[in-house]
Amino acid sequence: MSLSMQKMWISIVAMGLLALAMLTIYISRFKLNKGFFKVITALAAWILMIVGGLLMLFVVLTGPTG
Repeated sequence: MSLSMQKMWISIVAMGLLALAMLTIYISRFKLNKGFFKVITALAAWILMIVGGLLMLFVVLTGPTG
């Protein structure tokens, strides 16, 4: 698999993680009323957001491929 294809798949995974983070933030804020589950889903959303952001940062900062 070429470097370009690997970067494409990494960026698609990163976008999926960011979309999943949005979904868990929505669930945490508007659908859950209990404190424990609200904290767990918010923590999961933060982790997904950080991992997705770092993957996107990697793709952007490594520059174009040949």
